[in-house]
Amino acid sequence: MTKQFPEGFLWGASTAAHQVEGNNTKSDFWLMENVEGSMFKEPSGSAVDHYRLYKEDIAQMAKMGLNGYRFSIEWARIEPEEGHFDAVEIEHYRNVLLTCRQWNITPIVTMHHFSSPQWLIREGGWESAGTPARFARYCAHVIRELGDLIPYVCTINEANISLGIKKIMKRHQAQAAAPGAQVGMNTDRMAQMQKHYDKLSKAFGSPALGVQAFLAPRSENGLQIIFKAHMEARTAIRQACPQTKVGITLSLYDYQSVAGGEAQAAQALQEEFLQFLPYLQNDDFFGLQNYTRAVYGADGILPVPEGAEKTQMGNEYYPEGLEAVVRYVWKSLEIPIIITENGIATDDDTRRVAYIDRALQGVHDCIAEGIPVKGYMHWSLMDNFEWQLGFSRRFGLIAVERTTQERTIKPSGLHLGSLAKKNAI
Repeated sequence: MTKQFPEGFLWGASTAAHQVEGNNTKSDFWLMENVEGSMFKEPSGSAVDHYRLYKEDIAQMAKMGLNGYRFSIEWARIEPEEGHFDAVEIEHYRNVLLTCRQWNITPIVTMHHFSSPQWLIREGGWESAGTPARFARYCAHVIRELGDLIPYVCTINEANISLGIKKIMKRHQAQAAAPGAQVGMNTDRMAQMQKHYDKLSKAFGSPALGVQAFLAPRSENGLQIIFKAHMEARTAIRQACPQTKVGITLSLYDYQSVAGGEAQAAQALQEEFLQFLPYLQNDDFFGLQNYTRAVYGADGILPVPEGAEKTQMGNEYYPEGLEAVVRYVWKSLEIPIIITENGIATDDDTRRVAYIDRALQGVHDCIAEGIPVKGYMHWSLMDNFEWQLGFSRRFGLIAVERTTQERTIKPSGLHLGSLAKKNAI
């Protein structure tokens, strides 16, 4: 039986600038990738050259049938040195937005997706009390220039991700089996992390780099700085362009428990979501990102069940988690939801097709019960650079042959596009 989605539902895919654009030489990640003894399996280099090929890629989205594109603007391009805004880069992103308009694709723009300007890290990064004002200044500049083309802004991607990183590092040190990260961490080289940070500190000229980059274990103060940056940016964006809707994205598991683990699961939900609700009350929408579940027992998080299917990230294949997360987010934060990331890393594209169908079934059930889910952005548009894991993980609806940068739409991309065309599953 065909199940229709609401008129105007956004069907799309997501990317992050550093993972697809290439040659982001002013960012902290570029330096982290290229320092001797790097934790990264390989540098991003030209990535999948989306900076040059964005017109082709957006046209491919339209060809597939998608009508939404979530992408990020790279702060290190816009403000390569503090206080210096690059007009050429503003024009580049203007052209990206105009290309979306040309193909009737609604843009959802993320202002910070993990990578930061090198100068920001030297100034204390995401542990510095000055970062919220600096971030708001950058957001205000972009929105003053481009806001008329941007209907939705996500200020910060996965503002809570440092909590998950801290837990994964702790489990790794204890040699405990558990679900993998929802971001590309190279746990094979975890033992050399301190040596890596020492070298980076010299390269950046910053003695405490380990906690200043965004993808690092945060102090309690650092977490507050991130969410203060969100609130200050939200104010700045609304002042510059009142019609632009503003939200944030969080990385969330479907928190489950077995007998004896109920308190642990409730604590994880509190730590990774509920504690941040006061910062989000005035947002226009919530960007929801989910990939799998986390099951807790009396002694903490449990390993993926024996025999369960796993993705390339080491996560349990569990598309039903999305529905559960939509429900608990709506219960706690009654604002519209956009699913800004959901997907799997796999070379078996038939499993991606099945994942999409099962995830969207849950989304439709939520909408049918009155939960205002406004769109579904699959992660990711194309195979790309998965941070410390390099190009070894494939999340994309589009395959990329990196020696030629040739794109090939996968059956999963055609499948999601076919659902978008009929606005139904």
